[in-house]
Amino acid sequence: MVLGSALCIGLSGQTVWAADLLAGVARIDITPTEPVVLNGYESRKEPSRGVHDPLSARAVAFEQDGQRLVLVSIDNLGFYNHTAEPLRQAILDACGLKPAELFLCAIHTHSAPTLTLDAEKAHTNNVTYTRSLQGKLVELVRKALANLAPAEISLGSGSSPVGVNRREVVKDSAGKAKIVLGRNPSLLTDREVQVLKLARPAGHELAAVLFAYATHSTSLGPKNYLVSGDIHGLAEQFLERYLGADIVAPGFAGASGNIDPWVRVLPDFRTDHGWIPEPVLLGTMLGEEVARVLEGMKSAVTTGPLKTVFKTLVLPGKASIEAAASDASKVPFNLTVGRLGDLAFVGWGGEVFNEIGHAVKAASPFRTTFIFTHCNGAAGYVPTRPSYAEGGYEVQSSPFAPGADEQLIEATLQALRDLQ
Repeated sequence: MVLGSALCIGLSGQTVWAADLLAGVARIDITPTEPVVLNGYESRKEPSRGVHDPLSARAVAFEQDGQRLVLVSIDNLGFYNHTAEPLRQAILDACGLKPAELFLCAIHTHSAPTLTLDAEKAHTNNVTYTRSLQGKLVELVRKALANLAPAEISLGSGSSPVGVNRREVVKDSAGKAKIVLGRNPSLLTDREVQVLKLARPAGHELAAVLFAYATHSTSLGPKNYLVSGDIHGLAEQFLERYLGADIVAPGFAGASGNIDPWVRVLPDFRTDHGWIPEPVLLGTMLGEEVARVLEGMKSAVTTGPLKTVFKTLVLPGKASIEAAASDASKVPFNLTVGRLGDLAFVGWGGEVFNEIGHAVKAASPFRTTFIFTHCNGAAGYVPTRPSYAEGGYEVQSSPFAPGADEQLIEATLQALRDLQ
């Protein structure tokens, strides 16, 4: 049975015409079976020493009138070491997808295998793992597309204190202020928890809950050698236990280039004298907020039309400060946008400051705009213009020059306008 067009009223009161929509979901285990080098901290050189909690890849696929939109979330740091294109291309080729139809995203846990296909420089187990992951991702998306069935969508929004601005101001030995990675509650943090519920029209049976939240998954630091999904991964696992084994709960990292967990870079999972390990505590807090938002959803909302766009932007690089005419002054950045009626998805291929994500959500022509980072690429940090004068790790490591943030905001908003 396929849904016919229907008039729906959403939680926010908006009225939309819901066209026929199909959706499929899938989940696959991607936990390493051999010791691997974990990604996210250069000081960590030895292979992993065990698994605290499993890693998964999850997919939600939509189809309408021959158009598709596939959202994939994998429990990994991201697509560094030039792994984005090989993994993406394998999925596109095997599943017959257009480049714009695939959002391949990572939750940015720093306790997952380093992805690499460089057999000369990387640990053999990591190369083997990455090759295996490529096949598993193809299998995952095929399964989601094979499970396409009539679907209805509901949207909700919550708030969580799990993330905090990490650009802490301290004084150096000379008494001069500088920025370090720490905790700065006085600065802006986007606390919104964006939630999408996917249900089957017959009986309104829950099939998946998708969420996006802006924080690094770095409650575990470089002294941790256990595989873990960290904040986002533990939230996904909580939801799937709480809601039922058949429910798929993909998580996505929002604009969190300057956002860390409230408790960060711990050496291990502390359990002495009844202590609840902070990664578990924070991940559960995030998962419970998603569940509470889910319980408050009453009506289906937008289900069409479906459109997608993929483009590679050229943003100003740091080299442009000295050599504006040089090719090195231009840095590519992948942008993916999609819409389902009055719902939009933005996928950014880098680590974007939360102020940038907030600006796009506020100015978007769509009523609800989900922000995903670490999507279809790994271009590095995109700080805000004012942060360059302040300095700090993100500014130092970013390949982009001041003004890249403004161009990214405008290009993203233009792409969203083009979808209307």
